[in-house]
Amino acid sequence: MNPAPPGPSPAVTVVGIGADGWEGLPAASRDALRDADVLVAGPRQLGLLPEECAGERVAWPSPLRPAVPGLLAAHAGRRVAVLASGDPMFYGIGRALAEEGAALRVLPHPSSVSYAAARLGWPLEDVEVVTLVGRPVPRLAAALHEGRRLLVLSADATTPAEIAALLRDRGFGPSRMRVLEQLGGPAERTTAATVADDWRHAPGDPLNVVAVECRRAPDALRLGAVPGLPDDAYEHDGQLTKRHVRAATLGALAPAPGELLWDIGGGSGSIAIEWLRTHPSCRALTVERDPVRAERITRNADRLGVPALRVVTGAAPAALERLPRPDAVFVGGGLTAPGLLDACWQALAPGGRLVANTVTLESEALLADAHRRHGGELVRLAVAHAVPVGGFTGWRQAMPVTQWAARKPATAHPATPSPGADR
Repeated sequence: MNPAPPGPSPAVTVVGIGADGWEGLPAASRDALRDADVLVAGPRQLGLLPEECAGERVAWPSPLRPAVPGLLAAHAGRRVAVLASGDPMFYGIGRALAEEGAALRVLPHPSSVSYAAARLGWPLEDVEVVTLVGRPVPRLAAALHEGRRLLVLSADATTPAEIAALLRDRGFGPSRMRVLEQLGGPAERTTAATVADDWRHAPGDPLNVVAVECRRAPDALRLGAVPGLPDDAYEHDGQLTKRHVRAATLGALAPAPGELLWDIGGGSGSIAIEWLRTHPSCRALTVERDPVRAERITRNADRLGVPALRVVTGAAPAALERLPRPDAVFVGGGLTAPGLLDACWQALAPGGRLVANTVTLESEALLADAHRRHGGELVRLAVAHAVPVGGFTGWRQAMPVTQWAARKPATAHPATPSPGADR
């Protein structure tokens, strides 16, 4: 049997390049760049190419991501080579090209993270990587845990100082920091290890990675990696799902990577915030009618490392219109608003989960009716705390919480015919 003929050449070749420039590229990468009709890259990468790369040079516009479809269409049918820093498929342009459906041939270069781990002697599989390129610095807070090693991809030369300030503010001032600049190139440099409390370095090269060895200050509040953070972690006015009920609620919501939560009646934002902290790809929006509380939710989200939380200021169910379809919904307030519970159930994606909590008899009746119509679990959560009683200790009971949790069927079931309907 004759072998099948080779398929068509990919439309786009993506070439990773390091700080060592042309000299650091293997033969296959050099050949691809010489053969290209069009060379697309940032001005810095284009400046690394010699004259023998004779293709038309096109600099990425800003903002970059929206320009990708038009640029690909403008050069359809030509041999296009895209230059990227390091590994194009690791926080690089390769993702944007792949998401546009371009047929890719990727020729990677060692990433700055690989270089940094090699220089530091850190096993890469034990290191958490956080990118701050095009992302807010507060997202780093979610990765701060005693003893963890972090490699942070900087946005520019000012990022290391911003990281040091965040570490101090979040109770991780004793953490050791090093800045690794121009990794793999002739101007490579690493700063001496300095604790964040003592960070005084002037801004250096914009092409840098920050290595952080996390150390928590003795008096800093300890935040775990699972739902049920201490109530003191939140700024609130009393509208807060308390710690033990919050942990049980997140267990019922069962967040999974990539899923979207609606948190209705956000209060302090604790349910949405702890949903987002379970995995970096989780998404959440919270609906809160009180503008003061909405601003407080934003502050809590920033402080706890999930600034991507979207806060919608408005009253449900009207505020739910045109929101993206959720995988899970939590209703923590406003249950008596006409049509709210049914609107949330209808909005859920098939297989999605709805969890609602209440402490009032009126809302409990609504949850009992929803349980009758849709099934699921109806439970009562009771928590008591030990408190002084004179010279002794007794239990103080918190208000019990009634919780309804249900899963929307993945497929619609045919209606059951009434007796005698076919007669």
